[in-house]
Amino acid sequence: MASVYGTSITLSIFGQSHSPAIGFSLDGVPAGIAIDTEQVQQLLDRRAPGRSRTATARRETDTVEFIAGLTDGHTNGAPIAGIIRNGDTRSRDYDELRRIPRPGHADYPAYVKYRGYHDVAGGGHFSGRLTAPLCAAGAIACQALESRGIRIVAHISSLGTEPILDMPLDPLHLNPSQATLIRANALPCVSTAAASAMHDAILGAKAEQDSIGGVIECAAYGMPAGIGDPMFDGIENRIAQIAFGIPAVKGVEFGAGFQAARMLGSQNNDPYRVSDGEVAVQSNNAGGILGGITTAAPIIWRMAVKPTPSIARTQASIDLEHMSDADLSIHGRHDPCIVPRAVPVAEAACALALMDALLTDEGAAAFTGITTANDQKD
Repeated sequence: MASVYGTSITLSIFGQSHSPAIGFSLDGVPAGIAIDTEQVQQLLDRRAPGRSRTATARRETDTVEFIAGLTDGHTNGAPIAGIIRNGDTRSRDYDELRRIPRPGHADYPAYVKYRGYHDVAGGGHFSGRLTAPLCAAGAIACQALESRGIRIVAHISSLGTEPILDMPLDPLHLNPSQATLIRANALPCVSTAAASAMHDAILGAKAEQDSIGGVIECAAYGMPAGIGDPMFDGIENRIAQIAFGIPAVKGVEFGAGFQAARMLGSQNNDPYRVSDGEVAVQSNNAGGILGGITTAAPIIWRMAVKPTPSIARTQASIDLEHMSDADLSIHGRHDPCIVPRAVPVAEAACALALMDALLTDEGAAAFTGITTANDQKD
């Protein structure tokens, strides 16, 4: 399984939804970066299950245990490794899924690829549970970026079949009040009214034994200009690659995204002006990226999250053992909407992609001010 990401940093995620533990290894992080493990846990707590009626009833503490890579509150240059133990599992709920695949899940293609040896309990390695170690690794990247003055904020942009819309994030400047409201509201939204309406919509889908999806908007403020590459290693490429590693993500767009196809060039182009001696754009349809390279404007991107495929309604499936049609009623504990819990995952994924890009372009000095032997030779 290709559960590895990165060029200058290497993130590897391991475990299954119901294995004794899940975890990560993050290699390539320079020594000397201050890491507050309580802040890491705070990001994990935002993703954790069992915290509200809009989420699965499965309760996990999601406490990360760092077993390598940190010494006295700083990265020490060794690979950073952490584990998160699974506790509240009910594998018996998944006994029949080895022969009757769930529509919308990876059960059937995994059955073909792994010849029936894959772990089906809780979705195995395909489960959204694996976003917990992604968040732990991403929280480290967030703190490294914040030491450079780079701040990442995400929220639910829209939710539901008749979309409930939140206020967009400021496309040109960090608005601290928006970040405060997102954390304070019942769901991660800028608008209290939108958060309330989304909450009701999720509970409505749950009452109908169904689920709903939505769109998450993420912004990175403070990225310098000139980071990234054209063609295949651009900032869009890096973010999209890790974003599509998040289960249930079915689309990614940057800036104006697909809306740009319905604009004129004069509308889509972002005009330049000089402000306080610095180059500044007057709009941000490009999402802070041109030719795969940062422009110094905020990086704005969105990811579409599909409805949770595990629903209580009876669905049409097949019996792989008898090669016959079958109906399936899914038991167990599942989120009627995974969008709220995916918001911190978007932040973590974005942070890892940007940290990787900065290290590729600037080396260890990007975060520590260290001058390496190779830098001295240059």
